[in-house]
Amino acid sequence: MDPSSSFRKCVLIEMKAPSEPTVFYSTTSNSAEETRALAARLARVLPVPVALLLVGPLGSGKTVFAQGLARGLGIEEQITSPSFLLMKEYQGTRHLRHLDLFRLKRQDELHPLGLTEDLPPDAVVVVEWADRFPLNLRLPALIVQIAVGDSMNERRLGFSASGLAQEEVMKIDHALRTA
Repeated sequence: MDPSSSFRKCVLIEMKAPSEPTVFYSTTSNSAEETRALAARLARVLPVPVALLLVGPLGSGKTVFAQGLARGLGIEEQITSPSFLLMKEYQGTRHLRHLDLFRLKRQDELHPLGLTEDLPPDAVVVVEWADRFPLNLRLPALIVQIAVGDSMNERRLGFSASGLAQEEVMKIDHALRTA
């Protein structure tokens, strides 16, 4: 059985104005592997450049989601949270810049990181703990909210978009729904 086939509780909500990100898709994952499979499907249809802003409490699965994205981008290297390094970069079918803002204490510590500076045109920027500070990214963004569910392995994921064209959102929605 394909682990991604057991996703449930899927909801499509009409997008509001682009300036007001609204959850357009939500689902529940029952394992880390299901979360990785969902993220891998998403990676294959992401427009570029794009930022994925991962939001959720400690242990909710932000790094697990990033691992799935890397898999979908053809990156074979082991993806770990860049908590101590703050940023890591990988090359697969697209360029992946992976940031973790957990250890930052002040917003002015963001500037030296160069979140979107010198990005290749095919870049996917993944930011863990994206809600810690205003990021002021100059990229369209997909916001992924991850919450721990009722059981130890269950995760609830909600997806909203900012700056993406409606056609891109529909393509992402289709990929997320298709196991």
